Amino acid sequence: MMFKVAVLMALSCAAAEQTTANPIRKVVNMLQAMEKKVSAEGEKEQELFDKFMCYCKNGDDALAKSIGAADAKAPALAADIEAAESQVKQLKQDLKAHQTDRAAAKASMAEATSIRAKEAGVFADLKSESDANIAAVNKATAAIEKGMGGAFLQTSSAQVLKQLVLNSQKMEDYDREELTAFLSQGEGYAPASGQITGILKQMSDTMNKELAEATAEENQAIKGYEALMAAKEKEVNALTKSIEEKMVRLGNLQVEIVEMKEDLSDTQKALGEDKKFLADLGKNCALKTEENAANQKIRSEELLALADTIKILNDDDALELFKKTLPGAASFVQLKVTANNQRQQALAVIKAGAGRGRPELNFIALALQGKKVNFDKVVKMIDTMTVTLGKEQQDDNDKKEYCEMQFDLADDKKKGLERSVSGLEKAIEKEKESISALADEIQALGDGIVALDKSVAQATEQRKEENADYTELMASDAAAKEILGFAKNRLNKFYNPKLYKAPPTAAPVFADVSAHVAPPPPPATAAAFSKKSEESNGVIGMIDLMVGDITKEMTEAKTTEENAQEDYETTMKDSAAKRSDDTQSLADRTKAKAETEASLEANSEEKGATTKTLMATLEHIQALHAECDWLLQYFQVRKEARAGEIESLKTAKSVLSGADFSLLETSAKRSLRGQ
Repeated sequence: MMFKVAVLMALSCAAAEQTTANPIRKVVNMLQAMEKKVSAEGEKEQELFDKFMCYCKNGDDALAKSIGAADAKAPALAADIEAAESQVKQLKQDLKAHQTDRAAAKASMAEATSIRAKEAGVFADLKSESDANIAAVNKATAAIEKGMGGAFLQTSSAQVLKQLVLNSQKMEDYDREELTAFLSQGEGYAPASGQITGILKQMSDTMNKELAEATAEENQAIKGYEALMAAKEKEVNALTKSIEEKMVRLGNLQVEIVEMKEDLSDTQKALGEDKKFLADLGKNCALKTEENAANQKIRSEELLALADTIKILNDDDALELFKKTLPGAASFVQLKVTANNQRQQALAVIKAGAGRGRPELNFIALALQGKKVNFDKVVKMIDTMTVTLGKEQQDDNDKKEYCEMQFDLADDKKKGLERSVSGLEKAIEKEKESISALADEIQALGDGIVALDKSVAQATEQRKEENADYTELMASDAAAKEILGFAKNRLNKFYNPKLYKAPPTAAPVFADVSAHVAPPPPPATAAAFSKKSEESNGVIGMIDLMVGDITKEMTEAKTTEENAQEDYETTMKDSAAKRSDDTQSLADRTKAKAETEASLEANSEEKGATTKTLMATLEHIQALHAECDWLLQYFQVRKEARAGEIESLKTAKSVLSGADFSLLETSAKRSLRGQ
């Protein structure tokens, strides 16, 4: 009620604030808002139209597949929902039965405890009385046996014994008369002490036997009570455990039902739209094209009109004119809500919430107001009403327990789902970063392998060229050494015959080719020849130097070639090892990237499913609030009011039954005053 009044006052205040604003600025703002809204709607409609036209082009196959999948999915979902709702109904019935059984067990325990307390009190009184009587009898017997019967008659035990003798229903009249005579006489009485002692001992034995039987019955009752309480406690614990388990199952089922209903609704809606769209695909596509063109035309005209209007209202001359013609804003907007109207509305709301009572109590009051009152009938109505109120309170207790447990379970589930969603979001972000890093590493490894292959190819080509040069050099040097050796041997043949080495075969390539041609006439003869031995020695020495240089060059070339080949082979081995490692690393990172992408997709799907479950859980919590908030808020008030009604009914029943509460009130007042 106060909330509604506050809302009305807030609206009035807002209206009052709006009246102080510039009315032309307000109109311009409204026109600008309309312009933005029209533009936004146009963009949204164009986006939807583009998607629609794309669907028109290649939607037949997709629609057929979607319809087939929905046709198969919808009945399965409906069956699952029906089965789940049946389980929910059964679980609620089981919960109600368990709660009723538990309440009955607790009531039985309370009743048994009350009965046990009463029985214990009765036994305590009986034992106290029996102990006093037995003590009195034993004292009397001892006094008589010692000849002190007269002194015993003056004690309080004698009075106890006398009352016992007078009130005992099991004693023979003769024995009662003898004991009464004994207890009524003074010091001068000298009875047959043996007879009195025998009667007293018989009484003592009887009372001891009765006390032992009562004690045995009390012990048996205690044992039975403890066994009953243990069994009931076990039953209550088992029912409580069953209630908690079924509460958990019920909460999970209700969340699943919400999810399945949403899924079914979405499936049915999509199925209907798909079927309808498939049936009129061509027609709808053409119609949508025409509608889009018409909408764009109308929207363009509307935007033009709004723009022109805004331009007109924002014109300096127009603003100047408005200042003259609209000096105040109060004439533009008039408030129609007065304080009297507010008070009337608040009063109507208050009256609407009043006057709600219990018709049963009204019927009871009506029955009591009648002239022909049948108290038995009214008492029966009161008893029925008391039972009804008790049942209502038990229903509220069960509902409160259900609501509190469901709220706890749903809240725990919500928090767990929120943590799962947060964890999945972090995992997804981490996986995205990992995928990006792996992609960079894969790119770097791929580029490195390409560069390595290129370097290997270049090194191989270079090695081939170097080997070809080496082969050519070695062949040339070997040929040169052979020629120089042949030349030296030829010189030795002439100048140093002792050093000449005859060739094993005919003359080599350098044979005289003129043998096949007729010789020319001999030239003029020269003077007698003299050998140039000294000069030939110099030439031979030079040939030896040249051979030595060539040999050295060949040795160096061979060493260089061997080193180059060894370096090349080492490089190729290292390159092959590196390429193998890089290839393995590339494969590992590619695999890791694929696994991470798969994990990312799985986590994304799991996040979607978890988010959907979270939304369903939130809807379930909202439904629980709608179902339980009122009861939880007013539970204590309702309980106290119901307890007051029950107490009033009990008081009324007691009054109708003849009880006088005025004495109790007087006694209570006296006790309060200390009188």
